[in-house]
Amino acid sequence: MKFKRVAVYCGSASGSNPAYLAEAEALGSAIARAGLGLVYGGASVGLMGAVADAALVGGAEVIGVLPEILSGSEIAHRGLTRLEMVPTMHERKARMVKLADAFLMLPGGYGTLDEMMEIVTWKQLRLHSKPCVLINTVGYWDPLLAFLDRAVEAGFLKAENRRLLEVVGSAEKAVGMLSSVMSEQ
Repeated sequence: MKFKRVAVYCGSASGSNPAYLAEAEALGSAIARAGLGLVYGGASVGLMGAVADAALVGGAEVIGVLPEILSGSEIAHRGLTRLEMVPTMHERKARMVKLADAFLMLPGGYGTLDEMMEIVTWKQLRLHSKPCVLINTVGYWDPLLAFLDRAVEAGFLKAENRRLLEVVGSAEKAVGMLSSVMSEQ
């Protein structure tokens, strides 16, 4: 598979640690440097806005997918290559999956967790075989990773399925991982 676009799931808030925002900016820049396009949730705020802005500054194609329920909240990013409006959150997720060749996750809340778990579940069910890479910025996801390890220990998650979610410590490593897969093809 040749990667053209990566979907990034992340928060519409910036978080309490400046490292989260810095990592989002680094990810957008790394995506652009690698010659990849970005698919994301379409917001102009938080980590979402930061990753999009950095990718745009770097010359990347940036496609936002925003559900209509959020269109009136003035968070829509108006400077994108393309902003697609979809009727529901479910359609947003399905559209992002269709547009992307890989999935990267930064810190976020309920929405990010929902998107991440759904895309990894779909990989477990063999509905896709695209990379799913969690960027564990300053250990943000450590409690979730401990829970997943506990699910393996308790017999609710197979060890091989636990490995479907790859984990790296930085945006550079995540994009580097995708670039190394691309060079092997």
